[in-house]
Amino acid sequence: MTATTARKRRQLAGTTSETTAAEPSVAEQIDAMADPNFMTSLARGMAVIRAFSDMRRAMTIAQLSQRTGIPRAAVRRCLHTLVALGYADVDGNYFSLGPKTLTLGYSYLSSTPLTVSAQPCLNQVTRELGESSSLAVLNEDEVLYVARSATSRVMSVALNTGSRLPAYCTSLGRVLLAAMPAEELDAYLARVKLRAFTDNTVVSQRRLREILAGIGRDGYALNDQELEIGLRSIAVPVRGASGNVVAALNVGAQAARVSRQQMEGQFLPVLLRRAQDLSILLP
Repeated sequence: MTATTARKRRQLAGTTSETTAAEPSVAEQIDAMADPNFMTSLARGMAVIRAFSDMRRAMTIAQLSQRTGIPRAAVRRCLHTLVALGYADVDGNYFSLGPKTLTLGYSYLSSTPLTVSAQPCLNQVTRELGESSSLAVLNEDEVLYVARSATSRVMSVALNTGSRLPAYCTSLGRVLLAAMPAEELDAYLARVKLRAFTDNTVVSQRRLREILAGIGRDGYALNDQELEIGLRSIAVPVRGASGNVVAALNVGAQAARVSRQQMEGQFLPVLLRRAQDLSILLP
């Protein structure tokens, strides 16, 4: 059996497994809410907004319905409302988010001490190392980027404030997972399917737990091409006044240009200093 054939069989097996144990759709998660005060229509509208991404910037009603699981009629009403309020634009059968959508996140970004204090710190990291740096928190089992200072694009997908990535195979995510109480980590691993993005991605729960234990001991995470081939990153925790980890700070670079040894020897000390500077500014 050739390597290509084996890889295709593994991919097919993974697809079958995912189909068998499919996660509930966004619509199913919304419908499962039993709280009588829960506004289903508002939840559906937010789900439609979140369905757009840099890979799907314009979509039809049918595409949005398929992506979210929300019935087409409900998607149509959500889009009509968003267009009327100025949060979405329409061109023929295709809908896209409008600039006004930025105001939904502006209040958070402009008022949260973490994000207000982070940007000058990230800019300093980028100036010192000449590489892109990011600050992220854990949100709904994913890494959510809350601040970023970019020198160049190091991933095939553009990363910006508001971008989301899996936590288990990113340096930022692993720092945050390593700080979780044991019972919360158990619950996370029970919910999240560990899917391979590259041949380097760790998909064994046992091995991932070992890695997280090492991160907790060493105080940093180094990710070597587990999310995307050619991308290497290193991250450290950012602690609040209580000493609890509230975010993670990282630097990402092209693996062909920056070695693991360089990341640990040159990048890590800078990250640790800047994370400490940022921690002093947090309440």
